[in-house]
Amino acid sequence: MPAGVTWGQYIAFSTAAMLSMLAGSQTVHQYYRPLQDLSDYINKELKNLPENVQVKIKQELQEEGVLNKS
Repeated sequence: MPAGVTWGQYIAFSTAAMLSMLAGSQTVHQYYRPLQDLSDYINKELKNLPENVQVKIKQELQEEGVLNKS
């Protein structure tokens, strides 16, 4: 194993690292709610594009269920 550690230490460290990453990402999504205003952000960014492109992208996103119909 790398750096002369045993398999047990390596697996324990890897498990602890993975669990802390999962807990951290879950905490971020619970506290900051980054996807809550996704539709507003998408609509704001689409306004910078030509009208024909806006319509096509909105239609595709609505079909995929990413963008709420508005």
